[in-house]
Amino acid sequence: MDNLQTQGISLPQLGLGTFRMQGDACRAAVESALGLGYRHIDTAEMYGNEEAIGAAIADAKIARKDLHVTTKVWHENLAPDAIRKAFDASLNKLRLDHVDLYLVHWPSRNMKLPAVFETLMKLKEEGRTRAIGVANFTTALLKTVVEDIKAPIACNQIEYHAMLDQTAVRKYLAAKSIPLVAYCPLAQGRFATDETLAKIGSKHDATAAQVALKWLLDQDGVAAIPKASRAESQKANLDALKVRLDDDDRKAIAALRKDMRCVNPGFAPAWD
Repeated sequence: MDNLQTQGISLPQLGLGTFRMQGDACRAAVESALGLGYRHIDTAEMYGNEEAIGAAIADAKIARKDLHVTTKVWHENLAPDAIRKAFDASLNKLRLDHVDLYLVHWPSRNMKLPAVFETLMKLKEEGRTRAIGVANFTTALLKTVVEDIKAPIACNQIEYHAMLDQTAVRKYLAAKSIPLVAYCPLAQGRFATDETLAKIGSKHDATAAQVALKWLLDQDGVAAIPKASRAESQKANLDALKVRLDDDDRKAIAALRKDMRCVNPGFAPAWD
């Protein structure tokens, strides 16, 4: 599996998303993924599953240097003291002495970006997170963070898939050599019934979902974190790496609708 190099860390291009996974089921899913070879686990304080993930990681006994763990601070906790409190809680639940990547989960209207990133950069300087980044940031917010504050962000994690256009954000991130980490890369299962993707899949002895995932992973500077709780789905996502799409396939995917959002940004109080 390829890794993306960013801000001093090596980010496996395919990771395991864990949103809405809870308790023993979450622990079992992470144990399964690690057993299959996943080395990139994505979580967040808001998911309420860091303890389960911490238990799975502890049981797996994988060398810490070989494992990438991302977690995130919720938009309600973006005051400096609240960030530190949230970070300490996440680290404790994960049973780790550091995380690899710590993200601002959603922007907030009343956040003070310079103070937010001063706090995050201090956590990085202290060696408690190896890198910092953002999620769900618009191009305008990215410009403020990267060009005005000059924060060394390692990624922007956003919804991105074969039926959602993210050209503007992608171009900005690419120009700054910042990876895009795609969540909902399989559109929460909606691709399974798409005729175009299924037709491409049949040509390559693959599923529609595998085609959509490989289309993402073929792009420079893009990683993906599909949620998969069953071992069969986790393995299918790994097997997507073997698919070889051609120019005709990419043209057909480019012609798909590009306005399908799975996550409504309106629920975040800061989103304009």
